Amino acid sequence: MREIINAIAIAITLGLSGVAAADAADNPKPKPAHTEARNVVLVHGAWADGSSWAEVIPLLQAAGLSVTAVQNPLTSLADSVAETRRALALQDGPTVLVAHSWGGTVISEAGTDPKVTSLVYVAARAPDAGEDFVALSAEFPAGPVRAGIQVNDGFSRLSEDSFLKYFANGVAPRQAKILYAVQEPTAAIIFGGRTSEAAWHSKPSFYAVSKQDKTINPDLERFLAKRMNATTVEIDAGHLSLVSHPKEVADLILAAAGR
Repeated sequence: MREIINAIAIAITLGLSGVAAADAADNPKPKPAHTEARNVVLVHGAWADGSSWAEVIPLLQAAGLSVTAVQNPLTSLADSVAETRRALALQDGPTVLVAHSWGGTVISEAGTDPKVTSLVYVAARAPDAGEDFVALSAEFPAGPVRAGIQVNDGFSRLSEDSFLKYFANGVAPRQAKILYAVQEPTAAIIFGGRTSEAAWHSKPSFYAVSKQDKTINPDLERFLAKRMNATTVEIDAGHLSLVSHPKEVADLILAAAGR
């Protein structure tokens, strides 16, 4: 009788172990709670430079955060990731890593750095590891900005008309023209670059959807935010919400920093 009882107990134990394993597979481990951060590293996207964060930076500094804006070279994914990692190496502790637009590809790769406590995507790409993001984007209607892409010698720029109407929609005309003047030529090859990692799988993530975006489809942004289980806000802004609605963007970054 004792042997029968022991056999039943072992069977039950094995059965419960199998259920637990199946449950773990269906319900992946939750991301850790985000740690309070004292640093923020900002990564700009294509056809822009570090000055695109100029309206957000003083709001973060006023809240006591140390802020670094990466001058993203936009020559290749590898170059942009390397520049971001150099900026992270200079941080003295927990850091929020933030990106706009194509910069989201960069932080998805570089965000595995142990100093990074959370990720913030502002109307940004958020590819999975090895994902063909061009193919994913094609599942959503293309933004009208695409018609204004001009390629010369392997580098792309936006025409003035496309930049002002579609890339900087919602930005004051005078400010939009300044941003057009300082846009960084962007290597055409970077848009097809694939990441080897997706930091948003393991780091708390935040996403700001631009409801009036004419560069990245807002529904694609919503899909990305939902896929990464991000804390999400929707801003009634065009693609450059960081310029036209800096407070809303800064508030999301401060939330990611635990402030």
